[in-house]
Amino acid sequence: MTTANPFGTFDFTKFMGDFKVPAFDVDKIMTAQKKNIETLASANKLATEAAQGLFERQAAIVRENIEELTAATQEMLAAGEPKDKVARHAELTREGVERAVVNLKELNESVAKTNGAVFEILNKRFVEGLDEVKGLVKNGKK
Repeated sequence: MTTANPFGTFDFTKFMGDFKVPAFDVDKIMTAQKKNIETLASANKLATEAAQGLFERQAAIVRENIEELTAATQEMLAAGEPKDKVARHAELTREGVERAVVNLKELNESVAKTNGAVFEILNKRFVEGLDEVKGLVKNGKK
């Protein structure tokens, strides 16, 4: 038993022959991916260097705090009136809090600056990548 063609005389090969699939430019795609990897490497290097600098600064702050604490402890143990010691203790505490705020602000500004720089690197490549895609699509329509 033979069955009739449900599509009748419709010619799929002719229909699909008229359908144009854009060709991919492999070289342009590879170049774009290479740029993406280079951009990520650059952003990662900047972030890593900044993190290392941040850790070094934190270590320096800890060293400074230990030295100041040692000096303050020796000063507090020195002979003197209890009333004077309490006043000096309050003064040292205030100075310590002020230094901590300044140090935190410094570290925060450093992190914000680095984040901004890394974002700019990545954003620039993202925009370039969009322009490349637009170019590929535009060239594919011709």
